[in-house]
Amino acid sequence: MNRRLIASLAIGGALVLTTTGCSMISPQATTIPYSAAEGTNVHEAGPIEVRNAQIVANEDGSEGNFVAALINQTEDSHTLNIEFGEGGPTLTVRVPANTTVSLGSEEDEPLLVEDLDALPGTDVTTFFQSGDSEGALVSVPVLDGTLNYLAPLAP
Repeated sequence: MNRRLIASLAIGGALVLTTTGCSMISPQATTIPYSAAEGTNVHEAGPIEVRNAQIVANEDGSEGNFVAALINQTEDSHTLNIEFGEGGPTLTVRVPANTTVSLGSEEDEPLLVEDLDALPGTDVTTFFQSGDSEGALVSVPVLDGTLNYLAPLAP
Protein backbone atom coordinates (compact mmCIF):
# COMPACT_ATOMS: atom_id res chain seq x y z
CA MET A 1 0.00 0.00 0.00
CA ASN A 2 2.82 2.37 0.86
CA ARG A 3 4.50 1.72 -2.51
CA ARG A 4 1.29 2.51 -4.38
CA LEU A 5 0.97 5.84 -2.57
CA ILE A 6 4.59 6.79 -3.29
CA ALA A 7 4.24 5.71 -6.95
CA SER A 8 1.02 7.68 -7.44
CA LEU A 9 2.57 10.78 -5.83
CA ALA A 10 5.64 10.46 -8.06
CA ILE A 11 3.49 10.10 -11.19
CA GLY A 12 1.31 13.01 -10.12
CA GLY A 13 4.36 15.18 -9.45
CA ALA A 14 5.91 14.30 -12.80
CA LEU A 15 2.63 15.07 -14.52
CA VAL A 16 2.37 18.49 -12.84
CA LEU A 17 5.97 19.37 -13.73
CA THR A 18 5.66 18.30 -17.35
CA THR A 19 2.35 20.10 -17.97
CA THR A 20 3.32 23.39 -16.28
CA GLY A 21 7.06 23.43 -16.92
CA CYS A 22 6.78 25.40 -20.16
CA SER A 23 5.41 28.45 -18.43
CA MET A 24 8.32 28.44 -15.99
CA ILE A 25 10.97 29.03 -18.67
CA SER A 26 9.18 30.92 -21.45
CA PRO A 27 8.89 34.72 -21.30
CA GLN A 28 5.47 36.21 -20.69
CA ALA A 29 4.41 38.38 -23.62
CA THR A 30 2.54 40.77 -21.34
CA THR A 31 5.76 41.74 -19.55
CA ILE A 32 7.59 42.89 -22.70
CA PRO A 33 7.17 46.66 -23.30
CA TYR A 34 6.37 47.76 -26.86
CA SER A 35 4.76 50.60 -28.80
CA ALA A 36 1.14 49.73 -29.43
CA ALA A 37 0.96 51.97 -32.51
CA GLU A 38 2.72 52.26 -35.85
CA GLY A 39 5.37 54.64 -34.57
CA THR A 40 8.21 54.50 -32.07
CA ASN A 41 8.41 55.99 -28.58
CA VAL A 42 11.63 57.71 -27.51
CA HIS A 43 12.16 58.28 -23.78
CA GLU A 44 15.92 58.87 -23.69
CA ALA A 45 16.00 61.99 -25.88
CA GLY A 46 16.21 64.35 -22.90
CA PRO A 47 13.50 66.40 -21.26
CA ILE A 48 11.28 66.08 -24.35
CA GLU A 49 9.59 62.71 -24.80
CA VAL A 50 8.71 61.58 -28.31
CA ARG A 51 5.64 59.42 -28.79
CA ASN A 52 4.47 57.51 -31.88
CA ALA A 53 7.23 58.88 -34.14
CA GLN A 54 6.76 57.90 -37.77
CA ILE A 55 7.39 59.20 -41.26
CA VAL A 56 4.62 59.17 -43.86
CA ALA A 57 6.49 59.24 -47.18
CA ASN A 58 5.62 59.57 -50.84
CA GLU A 59 5.82 56.51 -53.11
CA ASP A 60 9.48 56.87 -54.06
CA GLY A 61 10.59 57.76 -50.52
CA SER A 62 12.29 60.99 -51.60
CA GLU A 63 10.40 63.03 -48.99
CA GLY A 64 8.07 62.42 -46.09
CA ASN A 65 6.21 64.07 -43.26
CA PHE A 66 7.50 63.44 -39.74
CA VAL A 67 4.56 62.83 -37.42
CA ALA A 68 4.82 62.52 -33.61
CA ALA A 69 3.69 63.85 -30.26
CA LEU A 70 6.42 65.84 -28.51
CA ILE A 71 5.87 66.15 -24.77
CA ASN A 72 7.64 68.67 -22.54
CA GLN A 73 6.67 68.21 -18.89
CA THR A 74 9.29 70.63 -17.57
CA GLU A 75 8.98 74.26 -16.50
CA ASP A 76 11.33 75.37 -19.31
CA SER A 77 10.99 75.53 -23.08
CA HIS A 78 13.29 73.08 -24.93
CA THR A 79 14.41 72.41 -28.49
CA LEU A 80 14.32 68.90 -29.93
CA ASN A 81 16.98 68.14 -32.55
CA ILE A 82 16.12 65.36 -35.00
CA GLU A 83 18.65 63.88 -37.46
CA PHE A 84 17.30 61.40 -40.03
CA GLY A 85 20.00 58.89 -40.98
CA GLU A 86 23.69 59.43 -40.58
CA GLY A 87 24.47 62.83 -42.07
CA GLY A 88 20.90 63.08 -43.36
CA PRO A 89 18.39 65.90 -43.04
CA THR A 90 18.20 67.61 -39.64
CA LEU A 91 15.15 69.36 -38.17
CA THR A 92 14.56 71.23 -34.93
CA VAL A 93 11.32 71.81 -33.04
CA ARG A 94 10.80 74.18 -30.12
CA VAL A 95 8.45 72.74 -27.49
CA PRO A 96 7.14 75.24 -24.91
CA ALA A 97 7.10 74.41 -21.19
CA ASN A 98 4.38 72.05 -19.97
CA THR A 99 2.92 71.43 -23.43
CA THR A 100 2.50 68.76 -26.04
CA VAL A 101 3.14 69.48 -29.70
CA SER A 102 1.23 67.00 -31.88
CA LEU A 103 2.91 67.10 -35.28
CA GLY A 104 0.37 66.04 -37.87
CA SER A 105 -2.71 67.07 -35.89
CA GLU A 106 -5.19 69.83 -36.72
CA GLU A 107 -3.21 72.26 -34.55
CA ASP A 108 0.35 71.42 -35.64
CA GLU A 109 1.49 70.59 -39.17
CA PRO A 110 3.83 67.61 -39.68
CA LEU A 111 7.48 68.37 -40.41
CA LEU A 112 8.49 67.88 -44.05
CA VAL A 113 11.67 65.82 -44.38
CA GLU A 114 13.26 66.46 -47.78
CA ASP A 115 15.99 64.26 -49.29
CA LEU A 116 14.73 61.38 -47.15
CA ASP A 117 15.76 58.47 -49.41
CA ALA A 118 13.69 55.85 -47.52
CA LEU A 119 10.99 53.76 -49.14
CA PRO A 120 7.73 53.08 -47.31
CA GLY A 121 8.04 49.85 -45.36
CA THR A 122 11.60 50.53 -44.22
CA ASP A 123 13.00 52.14 -41.08
CA VAL A 124 15.17 55.23 -40.79
CA THR A 125 17.79 55.31 -38.03
CA THR A 126 17.01 58.63 -36.37
CA PHE A 127 18.82 60.57 -33.65
CA PHE A 128 16.74 62.56 -31.14
CA GLN A 129 18.33 64.99 -28.66
CA SER A 130 17.02 67.73 -26.35
CA GLY A 131 18.35 69.61 -23.34
CA ASP A 132 21.68 68.43 -21.94
CA SER A 133 21.09 64.76 -22.78
CA GLU A 134 23.32 62.64 -24.98
CA GLY A 135 20.27 61.79 -27.07
CA ALA A 136 18.88 58.53 -28.41
CA LEU A 137 19.31 56.65 -31.68
CA VAL A 138 16.16 54.73 -32.69
CA SER A 139 14.56 53.22 -35.77
CA VAL A 140 11.58 55.21 -37.05
CA PRO A 141 9.19 53.42 -39.41
CA VAL A 142 8.45 54.86 -42.85
CA LEU A 143 4.83 54.43 -43.91
CA ASP A 144 2.82 55.53 -46.92
CA GLY A 145 -0.63 57.07 -47.32
CA THR A 146 -2.37 53.82 -48.26
CA LEU A 147 -4.40 53.70 -45.04
CA ASN A 148 -7.26 56.20 -44.86
CA TYR A 149 -6.09 57.88 -41.66
CA LEU A 150 -2.52 58.27 -42.99
CA ALA A 151 -3.50 59.60 -46.44
CA PRO A 152 -3.85 63.24 -45.26
CA LEU A 153 -0.37 63.07 -43.71
CA ALA A 154 1.43 62.06 -46.91
CA PRO A 155 3.39 64.85 -48.65
